[in-house]
Amino acid sequence: MEDISMASQPPDRFLRLDSVLDRTGLSRATLYRKIQAGTFPKQVRISERCCAWRESDIAEWQKSPVTYEVSR
Repeated sequence: MEDISMASQPPDRFLRLDSVLDRTGLSRATLYRKIQAGTFPKQVRISERCCAWRESDIAEWQKSPVTYEVSR
């Protein structure tokens, strides 16, 4: 039997840098500065030479970009 809560939730997608910049309106330098400060989600390594961000992490940041902090 399939769990209804899992079936109704879409799978989390990975977003590359250009998509993240488009969605957030941040510059590349500002994005990386915010990552260093802990006020923007960290990227995830998806292969040896490729990183991306989880779409759910970006959506969470967009809910409250001023007060967002990465949970440690």
